[in-house]
Amino acid sequence: MAFYWLTLGLLATWRVAHLFNAEDGPWNIFVRLRRALGDGVLGDLLDCFSCLSLLAALPIAVLLAVDWEEGALAWLALSAGAILLERATGPVKKVAPRVQYFEGEEIDEPPRGDASVDDADDRS
Repeated sequence: MAFYWLTLGLLATWRVAHLFNAEDGPWNIFVRLRRALGDGVLGDLLDCFSCLSLLAALPIAVLLAVDWEEGALAWLALSAGAILLERATGPVKKVAPRVQYFEGEEIDEPPRGDASVDDADDRS
């Protein structure tokens, strides 16, 4: 498979997955579809970009691959590339810091900084 076709396949995979996952579409058709599917299995599928990228990559890999081994690898590679592209272009997700309390330890405030477990034991 030529790099050119791999690049086109990657962009097409990202586009289809992003369209179903995050865009309204013309006449809000994708919003309506997501609402109609609700919280069921198919609704959950549309909420998961990684899952959608696997589905979007499958027909593209079949079209681009010469044999089944190349198709299997292309399927996973196209999905992985779409996920990386989504993470690179999507909004930054902030993760709450992990606060760990130890049994029997009274803490007025959560620990700050990069205190390790050993440092926390030294404070008692």
